[in-house]
Amino acid sequence: MKAKGRKILSARNIILFLVVVLAGLLVWRLYFLIFKKSADFRQRQAAVAVEIRPVETGTIRDVGQFSGSLIPRSQFVIAPKVSGKLKKLFVNIGDVIRNGQVIAQLDDEEYQQQVAQAEADLKMARANLEDVQNSLELARKELERAETLYKKGILSDAQFDSTRAQFNAQQSRYKVALAQVANREAALETARVRLSYTKIVASWEKGSNIRYVGERFVDEGALLSVNTPIISVIEIQPIVAVIYVTDKEYFRIKPGQPVRVSSSAFPAKTFTGKVARVAPLLKETSRQARIEIEIDNEEGLLKPGMFVNAEIEFDRRDRTKIVPFSSLVTRGGAQGIFLADLEEKKAYFQPVTTGIIEGERAEILEPENLSGYVVTLGQHLLQDGMSIILPEDKAQAGEKPNKPGVKPGAKPGFKPGSKPGSPEPKRK
Repeated sequence: MKAKGRKILSARNIILFLVVVLAGLLVWRLYFLIFKKSADFRQRQAAVAVEIRPVETGTIRDVGQFSGSLIPRSQFVIAPKVSGKLKKLFVNIGDVIRNGQVIAQLDDEEYQQQVAQAEADLKMARANLEDVQNSLELARKELERAETLYKKGILSDAQFDSTRAQFNAQQSRYKVALAQVANREAALETARVRLSYTKIVASWEKGSNIRYVGERFVDEGALLSVNTPIISVIEIQPIVAVIYVTDKEYFRIKPGQPVRVSSSAFPAKTFTGKVARVAPLLKETSRQARIEIEIDNEEGLLKPGMFVNAEIEFDRRDRTKIVPFSSLVTRGGAQGIFLADLEEKKAYFQPVTTGIIEGERAEILEPENLSGYVVTLGQHLLQDGMSIILPEDKAQAGEKPNKPGVKPGAKPGFKPGSKPGSPEPKRK
């Protein structure tokens, strides 16, 4: 009997233990569901502190920002055409040069001597020509006399042929003398040209009449050979900025487009220019194209080698809706903003279509009649319809009665008090 009683007691204990365990599981499950719902409820009801800004109506620009460096509009090196010692250099770095100005003088004694020698050779050639010309005149008269005697039968054929041969020989000598004179004249002209090359002149055909010495490569007294660089000449009015663009901006840039240029050396000054040349190709290595911008540099402030920023305006829209770029968020795969209801102190999600982005400002294309205040700080914590804590000044403004009709943030044509984005109820 005792063994039987112990078995019954053990079965009861097991059943009691199972009942207690099941009751505990049930209580834990109920507590978990209630706690989760309460937490979700508190989360939905929790207010988020935000900052807001009004939707603006104004002008926004589609601007391309580029960086590049300045180069001279034109640049060339002046070098001598003849060799010699640099006797005098009349310019230095930074000096102004005008078209046709003499910038250096070479030692010209050797070339003056060559001119004198050529003049003497020319005089000798002309004297020889005069002597040959006199001999030719005598030979012509002798030939005329021989023709007269030959016709009368006084002079034999052999004598007449001999006289004519002498005349032809004198005529040939005359032609040779003429050629020698022409040769000596050319030699004299060559010597004079080489002498003129000892005066080194800066000259060009296009562009402004005033340029500057960019670099000096030699000093006075240096022995120069042909094509040894002496100085470099640059043109900096206008000056050229070179930028490189990718294919995204390449097809939006056209010659003649106005450009605003700035430099960190002159932070408070803006320079104006225009697109002068657009390369017809993009380099394979960089996938970029070269763009040259001519900049007005009347004051001469901009110098080659400086780093500049260029701003090209592609498009401009006036009287359009603008919101801070920071107010844009994504919810459910849709881009939009949170509109703040100052009266109810709630935020409602409004899907939008953006247009031009300029810095920290974004254009709103749809909805076109957007108005009110947008959340610019704390929006990442918001869900549609959540309560918000407004700044003190905006909260006080929200306590004032709103004008009848559309409440702040709602679209015209929507019923006051309805959530933005929901259609107005149909009237019966």
